[in-house]
Amino acid sequence: MSKVCDVIVVGCGVIGAAITYYLSASGMEVVAVEENDVGSGTSSRCDGNVLVIDKKPGFDCELALKSQELFETLEDDISFDVEYRQLGSVLAVETEAQAEGAAQWHSAMSRSGVRVKYIESSDVHAHEPMLAQDIVGLFECASDSSLNPMNLVYGYVLAAQNNGAVIKTRTKAKRLLLDTQNHIKGVETSEGTILAPLVVISAGVWTPQIVRTCGVDVPIVPRKGHIIVSERTFKVASRKIQEFGYIMAKFGEEGQRDVEPEMEKYGIAMVFEPTPHENFLIGSSREFAGFDTTCNMEVVSLMAKRAIRFFPCIEDVRVIRTYAGLRPYTQDHRPIISKVDQVPGLYIASGHEGDGIGLAPITGLLVSEMLLGCTPSVPLELLSLNRFM
Repeated sequence: MSKVCDVIVVGCGVIGAAITYYLSASGMEVVAVEENDVGSGTSSRCDGNVLVIDKKPGFDCELALKSQELFETLEDDISFDVEYRQLGSVLAVETEAQAEGAAQWHSAMSRSGVRVKYIESSDVHAHEPMLAQDIVGLFECASDSSLNPMNLVYGYVLAAQNNGAVIKTRTKAKRLLLDTQNHIKGVETSEGTILAPLVVISAGVWTPQIVRTCGVDVPIVPRKGHIIVSERTFKVASRKIQEFGYIMAKFGEEGQRDVEPEMEKYGIAMVFEPTPHENFLIGSSREFAGFDTTCNMEVVSLMAKRAIRFFPCIEDVRVIRTYAGLRPYTQDHRPIISKVDQVPGLYIASGHEGDGIGLAPITGLLVSEMLLGCTPSVPLELLSLNRFM
């Protein structure tokens, strides 16, 4: 059975849900297709970061700041509690050698318009008393926030449905359909054919295999990461805290970080996130392991060890669960938010790596602007698929 609509969105994690919401809010008739349940992929296996502090100065910061602006009114816009808390975040500077790098980072971020400051060693424990005594400084970003990622997905989905969008779960996108002019004309799914002149692929790490059905390669690969969830316990920190070495691990840069070879192998860097429910999350790891999402307990153990180095007080806190997810990775660490020149009517919004939660609103807005022919909120050249051609 065929159905005609204005646009089909393939994938309904946080990115697909945001796109569906923004398109439906613009008055377009939208059908979103999701192979499993909404948010059941990477969006259900991550933390809730809305960060600028871990972005490269320049365009990446501009993109993240635009998204943070949209988050300020989001709960009112979608009439849903996403547990949004703007508490700021900090990078914990471990050594004097790192402090030099932090000073350079501070200058570059300030030039990018980010509200940042450096907290000297004498004041570290006035701000975060549970941190290890030898931490030499904190690099702070006031605009950073956190939220519940699944609440964000559900909030976008419910708001989109209120706008008239149709969400088809348990519906696999099997292949893209083209007309005789090589223009997109719809999607063949496990539940039948859906016809539309516009299709947006927002399927995260599964984007390449869907787009490949029309002969286009998309350079996105899965990059695995683990999360540790603690029991409810005492207050360890007041906000999101990452080690400054997280920047090096994220972007594959060498720097002053004294860690074991196995930690380097798995890209382990300390990330601490308190939740509103009196427990906390611990990250992070990075490895290319295909589509495997089983927990590697060696990695989990190393992550715990790294976290205890920064917060000795948590050594006896119990872990209630661990999980692993797949970041959609691109070589330059930027998402692809782009039309596909070879197939008119086809668009891609994927490749956000670990920034999908924080960049969801700006991604949804940019896609709606592209499809409606509006001036984009940020320049799209650096997000184009063509940059890899």
